[in-house]
Amino acid sequence: MDLTEEQRDLRSTVRAFLRDTCPPPLSGEYRGDGPWKRFAGELGVTGLAIPEEHGGAGCGMPEVGVVCEELGRALSPLPYLQTVLAAEAIKACGDEEAGRRLLPGIASGATTATVVLPDDADLRLGTDGLHGVAPYVLPGELVLACVGDRLVEARPTARRDLPTLDPTRPLTELTFDGAPVRLLGDAASHARLRDLGVTALAAEQVGGAARCLSAAVAHAKTRRQFGRPIGSFQAIKHKLADVLLMVESARSAAYAAARAGDEELPVRAAVAGSYCTEAYLAAAGENIQVHGGIGVTWEHDAHLYFKRATSDAQLFGPPRSHRARLAATVFPAC
Repeated sequence: MDLTEEQRDLRSTVRAFLRDTCPPPLSGEYRGDGPWKRFAGELGVTGLAIPEEHGGAGCGMPEVGVVCEELGRALSPLPYLQTVLAAEAIKACGDEEAGRRLLPGIASGATTATVVLPDDADLRLGTDGLHGVAPYVLPGELVLACVGDRLVEARPTARRDLPTLDPTRPLTELTFDGAPVRLLGDAASHARLRDLGVTALAAEQVGGAARCLSAAVAHAKTRRQFGRPIGSFQAIKHKLADVLLMVESARSAAYAAARAGDEELPVRAAVAGSYCTEAYLAAAGENIQVHGGIGVTWEHDAHLYFKRATSDAQLFGPPRSHRARLAATVFPAC
C-alpha cells in the first residue's frame, strides 16, 4: 500500500534519527531516556495522534504505524507503543480535564505512559485505593488502568523491573496495595484499545521482519561457498522469496489495520495480529538460517530480532487468540 508524501518524509526522518542516534544494540541493553527525549522532542512523533489543542499534530494511526514500523526495524527500546496507547485511552475516556492535564506532556515527550488492560491484570478498586498486581507491563511514568468500566490514573506502590527474553523490550511488574487513584472516565472501549495496540505492534513486527529480510539478502550476496555467492543457490533463493512474500503481505495487513475505521478495526486488527506475528517469527528464523553459524552468535544481532519476534508473539495475545477472535466475528453463528 502506498504512503503519502508526508508519510514517506516521516519514515525517512525517523529512520535517519534511529540509525544515527539509537542503532540496534548488539548487547540489547536499554539505553535510558536520553534518546527518548530527543526522539520525542526533536521529531514530535509522540504527539502525532494527539489533537492540536493539546500540543499534538492531529494525525492518526497511519502516521503512528509509520513510526512503529521504523522502531521495529531498528529494534528500538524506546517506550513509544505504550505511550501512544495511553494517549488513546485518555482521548477515548471522555474526561476533558484529563486531556488538558495529561496529553500535552505526552505530546511533548516530557511524560512516558502506559496502560494496563483488563485481561492483563486482576485489579480492583476499594475504598482505600487500587489493589492487585499487573505482572507484565510495558514501562511508563504515567500509569493508567482499566478497572471494570472505569479508566483510572494510578500511582503504583511498587515497581519491579523484570528479566526478559528480549532485552530490548523492557517489562515491569506493578503492585497496587491501596494505591491512590484518580478516576478519569469511561474505559468501556478497552477492546478498541487492545486492537490499537495490536495494530501498532503489527507495524513494529513488519519493520523487524523487513530488517531480517534485508540482512539475509545482504549476507547471501556476499557470503561465498563453492566459488560463488550463496544467494545464487536455488534453496536460498526460494527461502528469501518466501520471506519477501510474507513481509509484503504482512505490511499490507498492518497498513489496512492502521487505516481502519472503528467498525472495521476488530477484524483488521485480528488479521494483522495473526499474520504479522507469524511472518516476523518466520523471517527472524530464516535470517538466522541464511547467516549460518554466525547467526547464532552473540556478536551478531540476528538473535535479538528472533527474541523480539518471540516476545511480540505474546504481547497482546498469541496468533491463535487473534484467529479465535476473528472466527467469532466473521462466523458468529458457528
